[in-house]
Parts: sequence; C-alpha cells; structure tokens
Amino acid sequence: MKKRLKTFLWIAILTILLSACNLGVSATPDAGATLNPLYTAAAQTLEAMSDQTNATPSRTVATSTPFSTATPTLAFATSTSYVYLSPVPVKRCDAAAFIKDVTIADGSILSSGKSFTKTWRLQNIGTCKWTPSYALVFINGDGMSAPALVSLPENVNPGDTVDLSVNLTAPTQKGHYRNYWKLRNAAGVVFGLGTQADTAFWVDINVSGPEYVAYDFVARACTAEWESNSGFLPCPGPDGDDDGYVLILSEPHMENGSKENQPGLLTAPKHTKNGYIQGKYPAFSVQQGDHFLADINCQYNANTCDVLFRFEYQIGNGKIKTWKEWHEVYEGKYYSVDLDLSSLAGNNVKFYLTVSANGTKGKDQALWLAPRIVRQGTPPPTLTATASPTATATETATATSTATSTSTATETPTETATSTTVP
Repeated sequence: MKKRLKTFLWIAILTILLSACNLGVSATPDAGATLNPLYTAAAQTLEAMSDQTNATPSRTVATSTPFSTATPTLAFATSTSYVYLSPVPVKRCDAAAFIKDVTIADGSILSSGKSFTKTWRLQNIGTCKWTPSYALVFINGDGMSAPALVSLPENVNPGDTVDLSVNLTAPTQKGHYRNYWKLRNAAGVVFGLGTQADTAFWVDINVSGPEYVAYDFVARACTAEWESNSGFLPCPGPDGDDDGYVLILSEPHMENGSKENQPGLLTAPKHTKNGYIQGKYPAFSVQQGDHFLADINCQYNANTCDVLFRFEYQIGNGKIKTWKEWHEVYEGKYYSVDLDLSSLAGNNVKFYLTVSANGTKGKDQALWLAPRIVRQGTPPPTLTATASPTATATETATATSTATSTSTATETPTETATSTTVP
C-alpha cells in the first residue's frame, strides 16, 4: 500500500513540475522561489498519506492549493521608436530661383513694333559661382527680335542675386506673345529654375496699336457680283424682292432692338426652300495680321429668320472654300466675328459673303454689321497724297475758264474807234 502511495506521489510531483514549466517565464526567473513551494506541498502530501495509513479508511477528498492563483506576467521587449527624417536636399552646381520681374511684368501691353528691355532678378541657389562665361539663352517661343544669348554682366556667388536683361522688339501685329529663356554655364550646359533646375522663365506681352480698315465690304458692296438661285441681282436691290436682295443700311436695326451708327449690309436670300444670296468681291491682297471683323444677326422683327452665314474665299481661279459658317436664328442676340487671315498673307483673294435659308423659307433678313478687314498700323501716306493733286487739278481748270472770258476783249472800244475815223 505504501509503495503504491509513493508511486502516486512521485507522479503528482512530476505533474506539478511540468505544469510549472508551462506557466511562462518571468523576466528574471528565481529557481528557489519556484521549487520551494513545490517541495513543501509534496512533503505535506506525504505526511497526509502517512496519517491515512494509520487511520481508519474513509472517503475523504482533500483540497489543497499549492500554487498562487495570480495570472503569470509575460515580459516583452518595448517597441522601437522611429524618427522620420526629411530628405536631404540635393545640392546642384548650377541652379537658379526667380525673384521678380524688374521690368515688363507678365501681360504688359506694348504698342506694335516698340523696342523694350526685359529684366529679371534671379538668385544663384547652386553651389557653383556664375561667371561672365555664363549666359542668358533664348530657348523658344515668339522671337521678338531676340538675340541667341546674352553674357552675364558679372560674377554671381552662390546665394547672391543678379538682374539679367535682354533687348527685344514687340511684334508689329496685335496679339499675345511669349518667349522662353534659361541660363547656360561655361561648359555649355543649360539650366533653369525649380527643384530639377530645368524650368524656363519667360517674357509675356500683349501688343496693341493703331489699326485701320484696309477693306470695307459695305463701301464696296456694289463692286461685288451678287446672285441668288434666280441668277444675278442688282445692287442695291428692291426691298422685299422674292428673288433675293442686298441693301446698304446707314443705321442697321439690330436683332436686340438697338440701332447702330455703323453701316451694314442687309442680305435676303431667295424666298424659297434652301434659297441663298451671295456677293463675290474683287480680289484683295492679304497681309500678315489682317483680320476680318463683323457682327452678324437677323434684322429686327424678322421673327422667322433662320439662316446660315458663310464667309468664303477663293485664291485665283481655285475652288471656293468656306472659312467659317454660323447658324443664326431670331433669338434677340448678335454675334461678333473675328477671323485672323494671316494664313492667306501674300495672296490676292476674292472674298464671298453668303447667306442661305436654313431649310424652309421664312422672313430671312440677315444683317452684316460693319463687315471689314482691319490692318495693324496707320494707313499708307500715299492714300492721302493721291487725293490732293486731283483737287488741285480741278482748281486749275477753273482758272483757265476764267482766262477764256478775256476773249470778249475782241469786241473792244478800240476797234470801234478806229472804224469811226476812216472817213
């Protein structure tokens, strides 16, 4: 009996030891603190079993608590703190920063052909010194008579600023212009602005100036050949003619109800489905920068007006081509037209003003307000000079007729007196 109890006791001790191993490991384990309670519990168990062998057997269930019920604590290493660093800026030998426009701010308005000086203030943000071997170089854009390069006027140390200038000339034609510039080092390497030192800086201007009417479509209306579906039409035509007609108006009554003090052309297509009217103008020599301008709409009270305006052209005896077409209905509005004719520069061009009924016939009265071609600059002086001699010649002819009146002197008192004294 005792032998079986001892065997059971050793099994219990081994079980307790194995359980203790699974409870976790403290940060600094103490062998004595762990095993001593186990030895004590084992001794107490042996003593109890010895007492049971001497006592009357009974079914008594002993309850023991040899271990602490506290939850074992597991220790872990603390997490590492990360420090995030900003990227180290890349230092470049050659790099620039834009500070300001010293002259000619972006969008400045200049007169056509005007000479001007553009100046930028730049900073050397690289690590290399700029020397007079460095240069301001033209990259691309509108020329403005720009030089290919301009050498730097002085040394510019890293961190210093410099004013760089270039002499330019505004274009002769009205419009918006821009060109681009960078810097070039002594080795011929081009650099500019920005984090990659590759962005250009620029000149940005608007050109305006005097302009004049080089071709007036209203004043020359009856030099054009007008026709409709019915054939050729007179100029001006009878108002309301079903074959179509063209009228010259000194104060056109616009679709929105206003009356204008500029002249206009009222063009009415043949009063039929898909009727049309067309005026072919004599050839005109187009120059660079010429623009066709007009306001188009239906005449006031032409309530059923539904037409297509077309601006057409012909070079020599070539095909008639449509430059632009506009669909217009009577809705109380008018539309401004501005067409750059520069692509036709150098050609003698016949222009056509055409209006077509859009499908079914209606009260199609289409109004061109002040159709004209404008040109930059001032009118050629020969236009005025030609008129002056003509006026002078007229005055001379008048003087001659006055001198002729002296011929009446043939009937003079002198002749009469002579005849009296003959006898």
